[in-house]
Amino acid sequence: MDEQQLQKIANDVATELPGVSFEHRENPNWETYKVGGKIFMMMTDLPGHSVVTVKADPAEATVLRERYEEISAGYHTDKKHWVSASAGPGIDASLVTELVTNSYGLVVEKLPKSARPTAAAE
Repeated sequence: MDEQQLQKIANDVATELPGVSFEHRENPNWETYKVGGKIFMMMTDLPGHSVVTVKADPAEATVLRERYEEISAGYHTDKKHWVSASAGPGIDASLVTELVTNSYGLVVEKLPKSARPTAAAE
């Protein structure tokens, strides 16, 4: 999977989830995806490569970093709760989909019930 595919799939999955808002920040150059006002995914272009950064359960984050060369501790985030995925042969559409939807779920479950998107709360 190349960088454009990685970011396109992550964007497509994120924007289909209930209650998601998108914001582009110029400085630093981040595209952020939020639910209930909380970030669950960020994308940026770094020198030499692009990354998609998502929230992850700490135990799962460790497994992901060990299993996939393309997954590292979250770039400019809490290294325990976030991971960054780069393009590469070990990354496929199903993994990107899983990373994004799991991140979304982790954030939604921490929101007060009144702030949760209706479809996500069911």
